[in-house]
Amino acid sequence: MESSRILIIGGTGYIGRYIAKASIANGHPTFVLVRESTASNPEKAQLLESFKALGITLVQGSLENYVSLLEAIKLVDVVICTVGRVQIADQFNIIKAIKEVGTIKRFLPSEFGNVVEKEIGLEPVKSMYQLKAKIRWTIEAEGIPYTFISSNYFAGHFVPSLGQTGLTAPPRDKVVILGNGNAKAVFVVEDDVATYTIKAVDDPRTLNKTLYMRPPANILSVNELVGLWENKIGKTLDKVYVPEEQVIKSIQETEDFLLSLYHSTFVEGNQTNFEIGPNGAEATELYPEVKYTTIDEYLNQFV
Repeated sequence: MESSRILIIGGTGYIGRYIAKASIANGHPTFVLVRESTASNPEKAQLLESFKALGITLVQGSLENYVSLLEAIKLVDVVICTVGRVQIADQFNIIKAIKEVGTIKRFLPSEFGNVVEKEIGLEPVKSMYQLKAKIRWTIEAEGIPYTFISSNYFAGHFVPSLGQTGLTAPPRDKVVILGNGNAKAVFVVEDDVATYTIKAVDDPRTLNKTLYMRPPANILSVNELVGLWENKIGKTLDKVYVPEEQVIKSIQETEDFLLSLYHSTFVEGNQTNFEIGPNGAEATELYPEVKYTTIDEYLNQFV
């Protein structure tokens, strides 16, 4: 079977760059939508050069320029969107364009996070979940073939801080833990998120379903995550537990997005407190041949 041609919207963003590289590495003719201004950013310009060297085709356009979006979508079979949360609502333009083009075999909207179809979370994260859910309902209502990707936490964003705000490397003396630290979360290394995503693109088993990424070794509570780190450095950290009521009060006072996200996952356990139903599939079960990176292995780089 011929590999689908894939357009990535948001390909120079955080997870988009991994997905673009995985797409071309897996033999898909790969296109990345690039706005004109992107090349003036030195870091992004370097990334675009690396894309071209890999054989990725750069297509000029943007979500705001509907004609350019339409022309880009006409080039491909599959559209993957990886834009950040400030651009989530712009995906209604993609839906409109896909509907107009009429030949797209699969659309993967910008999810790449937590489950959104349940009524969960406190503001401000709640509004983001609701907007993502609205995107999902619109895709379904328009009859567009889809796969929704629920990849849970990117390891690079959430593991180095051990589930705390404001840290870029694991602490070596004290750790602040929200709630009792026992709720299970899921952490997936970015390369693995990209690999599973691209594998799902042409897979009939993921058509019109949600692909959940739950690598068994990476389903960890914050207490377990801290324990892994303590074993690495041979030291017990001082642990400060913040009661849930205090966490909620802080969220209400500050409207801190990250804190509301952490409450949803590290306190309420919203990544793992449900069974995957018939409208979903789990990535490591579908693709056992992928050797994913465990969080235990991932932490070695910080020792």
